[in-house]
Amino acid sequence: MRHSPVMRMQTPDEALAVAAANGDRDAFAALLSRHYDRVFGLAFRLTGSKAEAEDLTQDICLALPAKLGSFRQAARFTTWLFRVTVNAAHDRRRRAASHAKAADGWGDWETARRAEMAQAAEAEDWLATTMARLSPELRDTIALTLGEQLSQKEAAEALGLSEGTVAWRMSEVKKRLRQMARAEGML
Repeated sequence: MRHSPVMRMQTPDEALAVAAANGDRDAFAALLSRHYDRVFGLAFRLTGSKAEAEDLTQDICLALPAKLGSFRQAARFTTWLFRVTVNAAHDRRRRAASHAKAADGWGDWETARRAEMAQAAEAEDWLATTMARLSPELRDTIALTLGEQLSQKEAAEALGLSEGTVAWRMSEVKKRLRQMARAEGML
């Protein structure tokens, strides 16, 4: 049974809430019309921001139809609505804090990742510069064994050398790299 707008204005909030919980859209519209500004005002005082208060009020209005089923007439509707608003503000703050904490964690991770990448790039630059100071024979051996990931036997075949010569060259490369690193204070 539909009531006229005048009758809706005289209907107590609690009766409108029960009707709205049972699917009466007019009752829901009447409740929103009566209390939207109050919810927004409380949301503004809770958040301290007009934009946050607007978002929070909209979230509450969207969730209200489902929440009305939990309204018990033991308290006044406005008391219940204020509790819903306070809880929504607390939930929003918790979510924001969780997102901030997660973002901080990702920020720390990203900072560490970038530092690690910079350190690796610096090591690669040093290695490339140092390798350029080696003899062409040693560079060829290194390029095949480390760069192309050939076994010493495969590198020996590619260079037309014995496997023992490739093994000696690799040992020589390691020895010279250690010497250069010590001389530059890297070890």
